[in-house]
Amino acid sequence: MQVKTFTGATSQEILARIKAELGADAVILGNRTYRKNGVVCHEITAGVERAQSDGAAPTSGAPNGWGEWHKEWQQIKDQLFALMKPAIQLERLTPRQRVALEYLQREGISDAVAVDLYQRLLSQPGASVLECLCSMVPVKGWGPGYWNQRLHLMAGPFGFGKTTTALRFALHWRKTQPDARIAFINADCLRGNGRLILRHWAELSNFNYLEAPDKSGMEAALRATAEADAVFVDVPGLDRTTTLARWREEMGLADVEAATHLTLSPYCDPLQTQAFLKRYKSGGPGSLVWTKLDEAVSFGNIVNVAWAAGLPVSALSYGAELKESLSPATEPLVWRLIFKRQIPGQAA
Repeated sequence: MQVKTFTGATSQEILARIKAELGADAVILGNRTYRKNGVVCHEITAGVERAQSDGAAPTSGAPNGWGEWHKEWQQIKDQLFALMKPAIQLERLTPRQRVALEYLQREGISDAVAVDLYQRLLSQPGASVLECLCSMVPVKGWGPGYWNQRLHLMAGPFGFGKTTTALRFALHWRKTQPDARIAFINADCLRGNGRLILRHWAELSNFNYLEAPDKSGMEAALRATAEADAVFVDVPGLDRTTTLARWREEMGLADVEAATHLTLSPYCDPLQTQAFLKRYKSGGPGSLVWTKLDEAVSFGNIVNVAWAAGLPVSALSYGAELKESLSPATEPLVWRLIFKRQIPGQAA
């Protein structure tokens, strides 16, 4: 575990430095306020647990009992932000900014996101709320114009619609480029229902379909689809002991250039979403696909996840139909969804 103490004039300034140096996973271990030469100073001690291989010895310098402390991380963060929230002086914002921030808090944005947005609004006088939010929530709409990778890994938990999202992505690609050669590699072929759906629609749409339950099967499938313009790999849902990086290594995809599209739904609770982000974290280009929007009642979690993961939103999915139920993301669509709860193509 890496532990470091930061000092500064304000808690907000220190938290920004902690995030920049240690990352979003840093844990606040302690804080105090004192006076030095008549000036109020703030001191926060933060730590971050560095990844280690299985069976490796604990990180040098980690305190005893760290396994138990790990369970209290989120509580410590929540308590710290609870102390900081009264320091957010809403009267320093314009009426329009204040209303927007209060609305986002009701929609479920985290305290960390609220503090970051507040700091951005104060540091950029005259900036609109959407200007600041757009820098926190990147958008990169799905389509061959923005995603020129040939291999696309469709990842996500079971039941969130990653298989149907792969089909919707392929149909949208075909609509944009009718002559494109598209193939599916089903690495989730041990589950009967998803397997039958993917195979059925692939055959109906004249997409090449292959199955790859193991490394040798994946190598053979990649060779068979070498001439395809776009290849979609249906990644199996991962349990809490497996990560996407490890799965790619086991399947021989660790060094293969690919874009990873993580499928999530906004009604998942923050703790579970954080676990999913760690489990499905992968190097290289990637995006977030938000599904089941018609079943959700608030959309603040979209801001939380994009801010924490640093990944752009590529598509918005809604409804049970396979066609006309996915829209490539644009900034107007994302912000109308969050501020007006307006599903693409529907009234607010």
